[in-house]
Amino acid sequence: MPSPALTQALVTEARAWIGTPYRHQASLKHIGCDCLGLLRGVWREVIGPEPEAPPPYAASWAESAPGGADPLVEAARRHLVAVETGEPMAGDVLLFAFRAHLPARHCAIVTGDGTMIHAHDGAAVTEVALTPWWRRHRAHVFRFPGAPSGEGIQGDGPWRP
Repeated sequence: MPSPALTQALVTEARAWIGTPYRHQASLKHIGCDCLGLLRGVWREVIGPEPEAPPPYAASWAESAPGGADPLVEAARRHLVAVETGEPMAGDVLLFAFRAHLPARHCAIVTGDGTMIHAHDGAAVTEVALTPWWRRHRAHVFRFPGAPSGEGIQGDGPWRP
């Protein structure tokens, strides 16, 4: 299980972003962020400096990923710990794919049993129920580094600058 202190810090920081307007490619609390920007902002506050800057990406980037690439999953594998079994726990990162043949294109942070925080296009950062619709589209679960992996499988290691 993840350390209670780390889990609490991740959830508390994610909740501090609630109400931040959606802004594509942004990552500034209370100013604007997209789903990846939320994840990056929580990382900066709880873990430390970002290990790499994301490249510019279009709003429809996942539909046009070359050669079956899955850039969001690839980045998560470089910097987070993959969780292959069990239910997601508070502080875990969820990646979603909205169609079976497309790469993951959305992420959220689990806040408790059946809830998550995410930044949704056209809205603001919000905490919502992890409804059956979201559960059906969940493609991957990851854990922030520093959280014991429990039943998960260690990723490719720490963030690389």
